[in-house]
Amino acid sequence: MRVVIKDNEKQVAEYAYEIVRMALVDRQYKVLGLPTGSTPLLLYSELIAGLNRTEIDFSDISTFNLDEYLGLSADHPRSYRYFMETRLFEKINIKPSNIHFLNGLTDNVEAECAEYEDQIAALGGIKLQILGIGRDGHIGFNEPGSSLESRTHYVTLTKETIADNARFFDREKDVPRWALTMGVGTVMDAEQILLLATGENKAAAVAAMIEGPITQMCSASALQSHPDVTVVIDWAAASKLQHLEYWKQAADDYDEMYDFLTAARRHAGLEDSY
Repeated sequence: MRVVIKDNEKQVAEYAYEIVRMALVDRQYKVLGLPTGSTPLLLYSELIAGLNRTEIDFSDISTFNLDEYLGLSADHPRSYRYFMETRLFEKINIKPSNIHFLNGLTDNVEAECAEYEDQIAALGGIKLQILGIGRDGHIGFNEPGSSLESRTHYVTLTKETIADNARFFDREKDVPRWALTMGVGTVMDAEQILLLATGENKAAAVAAMIEGPITQMCSASALQSHPDVTVVIDWAAASKLQHLEYWKQAADDYDEMYDFLTAARRHAGLEDSY
């Protein structure tokens, strides 16, 4: 796990954009997993700007969103599909047929979840999965207690999650109590994972994810066992890390190490470089 600490939300989004840009352009990834919520909004703005600068292109990209409320239609203004349409999809050159979303009005939950897994598999799996993290350490809607091997499934939302999401609704009682979500196992199948977190209210969850034990009570802790995870956070979200100086030094050394290897390979007369 690579931990990158930036001064503020804007810098977090800018750094995350470079990771996504490299994934699309250099690694030629074609399948993205996307989150909703307030955390990725600045990143989505950066992606739109990157498209306008012709640095990236979504014309052959397919996306799978992490989750959706049960009981809300795709055009409901509080559905996650509507969120993504208005914040990102309608502002980039993605084909509508390449956008994949769980159906909040499905009449067969089990079949809907199984079909979503099949759609992901049919495209060769998610290459880059972008994540946020809940205050209790959940990723997607994988609430505390979710199996770390879980596939796409139905979940009952905790009171904490409902309270956190109430800001998007007129009243807390209007927040749906159930959702469909990619499972932790589904997320862990992604080739590369990028998680963003900002603000002091995420500090405890970030510390549990990075430094705590791997446990189903903090589904994000499963990321410790993934081979390619980058966590980009601000200082507020990093404030409860016990080994803060180490994580900062390790992140700084990462870039320095590649500069060192590039110079060493050139000195050795090797044509290719890192």
